[in-house]
Amino acid sequence: MAEMKDVFGQEPHPVEDDLYKEPMRKRRKSDRDQRFRAFPSVEQSALKEYEKLESRTRRVLSNTYQKLIQSVFLDDSIPNGVKYLINRLLALIEKPTVDPIYIGLFGSTGAGKSSLINAIIQQAMFLPVSGESICTSCIVQVSSGCCAQYEAKIHLLSDQAEELSIKLDPYIRTQRRDWDGEAAEMHIWPLIKHVEVTLPKSDLIPEGVVLVDIPGTGDFNSIRDEMWKKTIDKCSVIWVISDIERVSGGRAHEDLLNESIKACQRGFCRDVALVVTKTDKLHLPEYLRERKAGNQAIQSQREAVLERNEMIKLQRTRILKEKLKRKLPADFKVLEASDLVYTVSAQEYWQQALLTEEETEIPKLREYVRKRLLDKKRRTVTKYVTEAFGLLLLTDSFSSTENLPNEHLHTSVLRRFAEEKVELLEKAIGQCFACMEQPLQEGVRTARTSYRCILRACLVRSKGNQGFHQTLKAVCLKNGIYASRTLARIDLNEALTQPIYDQIDPVFGSIFRTGKPTGSALMPHIDAFKHSLQEKMIEIGIRSGWKYDSCKNNFLIQEISAILGGLEGHILRRKRRVYESLTASVQSDLKLCYEEAAQITGKKACERMKDAIRRGVDRQVAEGMFERAQERMQHQFQQLKTGIVEKVKGSIATMLTLALSQGDGLYKELADVGSEYKEMEKLHRSLREVAENARLRKGMQEFLLRASPSKAGPPGTSL
Repeated sequence: MAEMKDVFGQEPHPVEDDLYKEPMRKRRKSDRDQRFRAFPSVEQSALKEYEKLESRTRRVLSNTYQKLIQSVFLDDSIPNGVKYLINRLLALIEKPTVDPIYIGLFGSTGAGKSSLINAIIQQAMFLPVSGESICTSCIVQVSSGCCAQYEAKIHLLSDQAEELSIKLDPYIRTQRRDWDGEAAEMHIWPLIKHVEVTLPKSDLIPEGVVLVDIPGTGDFNSIRDEMWKKTIDKCSVIWVISDIERVSGGRAHEDLLNESIKACQRGFCRDVALVVTKTDKLHLPEYLRERKAGNQAIQSQREAVLERNEMIKLQRTRILKEKLKRKLPADFKVLEASDLVYTVSAQEYWQQALLTEEETEIPKLREYVRKRLLDKKRRTVTKYVTEAFGLLLLTDSFSSTENLPNEHLHTSVLRRFAEEKVELLEKAIGQCFACMEQPLQEGVRTARTSYRCILRACLVRSKGNQGFHQTLKAVCLKNGIYASRTLARIDLNEALTQPIYDQIDPVFGSIFRTGKPTGSALMPHIDAFKHSLQEKMIEIGIRSGWKYDSCKNNFLIQEISAILGGLEGHILRRKRRVYESLTASVQSDLKLCYEEAAQITGKKACERMKDAIRRGVDRQVAEGMFERAQERMQHQFQQLKTGIVEKVKGSIATMLTLALSQGDGLYKELADVGSEYKEMEKLHRSLREVAENARLRKGMQEFLLRASPSKAGPPGTSL
């Protein structure tokens, strides 16, 4: 099935907020089993255990929800505590199993993005392959199984991939000219920004993975430009696609790498890899002539391809790792990846004239996708079961008759302790964000001394102004940003602030990383705050006579993890606004300058437009443009700190009120959920057993792989 969004957009569907809303229905068992077809048997076993654990947890939550609804159904008013509990239960019941993993394929026209997706999904000509007259014209998402929910205008259905591909033609392919040179028939693609294709459940790509075919920087107009950036920022993985003949240099390739690294800074991306395509293309006599002497003799085209692929991997891995180290913190996870570069051949995947299927590395990319999804499933289910256990602890404590004589005293002690720790957290966040001050100042100084050279590089064309006049006018009309089909994407605001980004990028990445607690990392400070509260609760529980594993004490510990765990999503969503505040500030300051230049017409208009831009930038720099950009970013950091502290204060106060104040605002005559609590307790304990089983299976699989013989080359090749 395929769904399209048009450029006119559509209002999102309203979200129901009904206390008595029915939870979503459970999947059929056969349907669940089909989701694992793409995984080897060892990984299937692990996934089924996690799926079973999650399914049983949802059943326990649903039973608890139904009991509570029946308890209060006829009441005129429902206490706030019970409302909180019922809404939290419903939210957990309807929480998505796993948010999709978006893998963005990012490359220029002709790099082989669509061919690569076709090979990965085992459909040779499903997406258009760039040629003289055809290329992909918009952002295309390909996934297996259930379609993601979003507003849509058009639905296309087909049981056959070939038939659906034909139906999709007018929406995703741009045909510049017919073979006889005449203008091609009118296609609908100019009205389409986004296409989503959902395939039947696959033996190759698991449900929950979305492959995004992102057109290159010169492949679409300015209407799609903002959507292009948002799509990249949504991807947790980016594959930079470059064919073998372009990978060794060129501005377009460097621009793609830089945009991908920026996505790690401002978006959700945690992994970047270079995928070198069309690696079967090799002229053997030329390769042998340029090959360094002294190496082992090459006997065939196949040996030459494999040798060159290995050299490309070593060279590009070293270059890419050095580039990532300059921009990202030293312990960023992608720097530890064993594979940063893949050498693939979609053509050889189908033909296997030179290379085996494994040597085309298409299966290696599929394995990478599976491992990412399996790891995410493990982390998501662990978090889900833990959060559900905490909620059942609270539910069970509501109907408890335990009423400690010193409870109000201990509550006040805990409140004071939490208030003190929030103040310390606020100071720690301030110190963390203060690490940006020095690199920002250095970046501003560099920007002030280099901005004229940067402008010259952007405005001066080696071939003169012919054809550049209209492009420059478009740049000014779009406030300094323009994406065309013939030139690389132009962004004067980004170019002018690049010296600042060069200084702040490593520190910015350190602030938003996860890892060892350091002065510059944000999340470890929040984790330390969480652990200090949990330790205090245990201490109070022991002194007050609570058992270590009592419902009340365990709820407090688990619920704090759930509350503070939700902060990470809030921080990631705000991160892009903070990061882009520099360019947004410069763009705002130069708005009048762009408007003035855009109005220029007549003789020598191009040079006069350039002069107007230069004068405008000079004037703004003299008036403190870069210093204002620095202040705006620091203000964004201050707003982020304030938002974090307010959320923590409000959530902790609500939690303590609910957990430590029986009677007031709560409801004592709820249905007995003791059996559900006991079952949830067993499920929580079984998390460790499931994880140990997965490790044992993985170890056995690795042993068997080491013991198995390696595959030989394809028939007819000399070894």
